[in-house]
Amino acid sequence: METRNHTILSGFLLLGFSEHPQQRPLLLGLFLVMYLVTLLGNLLIMLAIGSHPHLHTPMYFFLANLSFVDTCFTCTIVPKGLVDIHTQDHSISYTGCLIQMYFFMVWALLDDFLLAVMAYDRYVAICLPLHYTTVMGPRRCLLLVAASWLCSNLLAFSLTLLMTQFSFCASHSIPHFFCDVPPLLKLACSDTHTFQVTMLTEAVLSGVVPLTCVLLSYAHIVHTVLRIPSAGGKHKVFSTCSSHLTVVTLFYGTLFLVYFQPSSSYSAGTGMVASVVYTVVTPMLNPFIYSLRNKDMKQALWRLLGVGQCPIE
Repeated sequence: METRNHTILSGFLLLGFSEHPQQRPLLLGLFLVMYLVTLLGNLLIMLAIGSHPHLHTPMYFFLANLSFVDTCFTCTIVPKGLVDIHTQDHSISYTGCLIQMYFFMVWALLDDFLLAVMAYDRYVAICLPLHYTTVMGPRRCLLLVAASWLCSNLLAFSLTLLMTQFSFCASHSIPHFFCDVPPLLKLACSDTHTFQVTMLTEAVLSGVVPLTCVLLSYAHIVHTVLRIPSAGGKHKVFSTCSSHLTVVTLFYGTLFLVYFQPSSSYSAGTGMVASVVYTVVTPMLNPFIYSLRNKDMKQALWRLLGVGQCPIE
C-alpha cells in the first residue's frame, strides 16, 4: 500500500480550461490583463496610503492590508494558471499542490477576517465617534491584524496537515485551474469525514462568524444613520460604507457558493467560475471600488501619479 501511495501522490494534473483549447489565446490574454491590473491597482493603493500622512488612519491601514492580501492571493493562483494555459503543461507536484492550497486558504481566510475588521472600524467610527480614537488606537489596529494573520495560518495549516493523510488512488486529474479543497476531496479514496467536519467547523469560525460581525456592524450603522435628520448626512455616511459592502457581497457570495455545500454535490463548472470571481475578479475590482467612491483616496492617487489634484467630476 505504501508503494502504491507514493506512486499515486507524485503529482496532479490541473485541467483548468484545457477542455476549450480554441479559447486558449483569449483566456491567456484575459487572465494576463486582469493579473497586471490587479498588481498595479493594489500597488497604487498601498503606495498612496503609505506616502500620504492624512491617510494614516485605521480605515486606510486596514485597506492597505487588504490590498496586500489581495495581491498575494492573486499571485498564489494566477501565475501557475497562465503558465498552464501558455505551455499546456498542466502538471503540478504533490508538494507544490499542497503548498498552493495552504497559501490559498491563508489569503482567503485573511480576506474574511480583514473584511470583518473593516466593518467593525466603520461601526466604531459612525456609531461611537467620540470614542473612535480611543477604541481604534494604533495598538488595537495592529492587534486585530496580527490576530487575523495568526488565526488564518493556524486554520489553513490544520486543514493542510489533514490533507497530507489522504490516499489519492483515483484519477490524478483535477478539474480546476488551481489546487482547491473541494476538487481534491473528490479524488481522495480515504475516509474524508474528519476532514469535512473540521472544514465545516473552520468555515463557521472563519466565514459565518466574521460575516455575522459584518452584518451586526451594519445593522447598528443603519440604525444610527436613520436617526440623522439631514438627507445629505445620511448619504455621506452610506457612501463611506458602500464600497466595503460591495466587496463583502462579491467575496462572500462566491465563497459560500463553493464551500458551503457537501463535497458530493460539488460541481466543477460552478466551482471554477465562482473561483475565478473571488481569486481574480474581486482582487482586481477592489482598488477601483475603494478609490472611485472615495475622494481622499482619489486625491492621494492623483498626487502619487504626479497630477496636482483630482480632476473636477
